Amino acid sequence: MNARIEHLETSGTFSLDGGTWDVDNNVWIVGDDHEVIVIDPAHNVDAVVSAVNGRNVAAILLTHGHDDHIRQVLDVKEKMGGSIHLNPEDRMLWNQVHQDSAPDVEIADGDTFSVAGATLRAIHTPGHSPGSTCFYSEDLGESPVLFSGDTLFQGGPGATGRSYSSFDTIVESIRTQLLELPADTLVNTGHGPSTTIGEETPNV
Repeated sequence: MNARIEHLETSGTFSLDGGTWDVDNNVWIVGDDHEVIVIDPAHNVDAVVSAVNGRNVAAILLTHGHDDHIRQVLDVKEKMGGSIHLNPEDRMLWNQVHQDSAPDVEIADGDTFSVAGATLRAIHTPGHSPGSTCFYSEDLGESPVLFSGDTLFQGGPGATGRSYSSFDTIVESIRTQLLELPADTLVNTGHGPSTTIGEETPNV
């Protein structure tokens, strides 16, 4: 199994509820020298396309529908291919950005995505947004890996102060869905440094 994880950080803005903030986003690329899955290709289209470097794109997975994560995804798809996957419970967020288009595939809890011998499983974790979804794999290294989007960060739960967010819901999602994963699970986040499930358990 030759699948590996590549990390790209991109910079731009996040806008919701009439405010705009500067943000740095983590883009995660999972695969090998021939085929990849791209998770949250934010902000910088050319940087994402350069990192993919002509490899076949098996899927573009969106952890949720906030504009910093999705604003450039149609341009990314146009330049490198791949189908766009989003949980339908975030469709209202998608529509705020892309009124005249739709994601290609709806993500459901438990869906699996395969690339280069590795499998990623979708875990629906509402709270940061209604459709927030993490992706979990046991095939990407010595320990399991979770791509947590904005659900779980180093230091605890993601933000819940904006429209469609719920603190009680995100805490329940993390406690019932994510803290059940092995403690050594590497958590690759949507923003900021990576962490582990064990490190974050006391913070939720």
